[in-house]
Amino acid sequence: MKVTVLVGGVGGARFLQGVRSLLDRSDAGAREHEITAVVNVGDDVWMHGLRICPDLDTCMYTLGGGIDPERGWGHVGETWNAKEELAAYGAKPDWFGLGDRDIATHLIRSQMLRTGFPLSAVTEALCNRWQPGVRLLPVTDDRSETHVVVTDPEDGDQRAIHFQEWWVRYRAQIPTHSFAHIGADAAKPAPGVVEALEEADVVLLAPSNPVVSIGAILAVPGIRGALRTGRAKVIGLSPVIDGKPLRGMADECLDVIGVETSAEAVGRHYGARSSTGILDGWLIHDTDTADVPGVEVRAVPLLMTDPDTTAEMARAALELAGVTL
Repeated sequence: MKVTVLVGGVGGARFLQGVRSLLDRSDAGAREHEITAVVNVGDDVWMHGLRICPDLDTCMYTLGGGIDPERGWGHVGETWNAKEELAAYGAKPDWFGLGDRDIATHLIRSQMLRTGFPLSAVTEALCNRWQPGVRLLPVTDDRSETHVVVTDPEDGDQRAIHFQEWWVRYRAQIPTHSFAHIGADAAKPAPGVVEALEEADVVLLAPSNPVVSIGAILAVPGIRGALRTGRAKVIGLSPVIDGKPLRGMADECLDVIGVETSAEAVGRHYGARSSTGILDGWLIHDTDTADVPGVEVRAVPLLMTDPDTTAEMARAALELAGVTL
């Protein structure tokens, strides 16, 4: 069976763990399964001469056993000597922390990119070390960065800043007007991405941020079309429980685009594939209710407390798609 998952960030990486756990133990290995993750690159940024890909790295470290379990991002056992030295030099930006172990990943990626390798090939090479058990594909090899139009807190003018500055430096707590996916219009899906969507037996939308993770993936031309015309059912999992995001600041992002922070509103934001949207099914937490026209809604526990619990979420998503393991 082929399962393709659209993911971004910590929640997406943890959901991938559950999908892998479920399929690894199904049928006692009697048949092979292929999991492909189409990963958001809207958060990617050049910093101190290094290309940083937070969502790709979080997925790679999480699935490869190298993630810091407390933070949910970055290396376990990380040290911060380089960060301290950069601060001593007064290097800017000073609001973004680079761990020493993490820098090694960024160095290799940056070197390969500068010699002409596309991001998808670089990611494959990095995964040779981590062996995630899931094929990690950046949604595009091209630039497609999320920027945010804000009111500058210093001079009161409107300007666009990189998503990382808005998210990390300002914690999304400044007047915000809109999001822009810079370069997305000219971007193309990375090799294998469209095929992974078209050939999948089921496509899952992880409970990732619907605006700056899943939304940034959908901003790349060809992705939404592949979801709408593919043979597989598309099942989404709500990132909102009882009116609050599972993790992060999805509520701040939803507020910017005028969408209520609720499971129903996010489901309606994605919309039904039978209309002009992308969903066939929508999983919500068992304490929520939702009516999404044209979409089959089912309520199940959606708290990712451990890989086994998350695996049951994945099982429920596959069952909603008509797939039984």
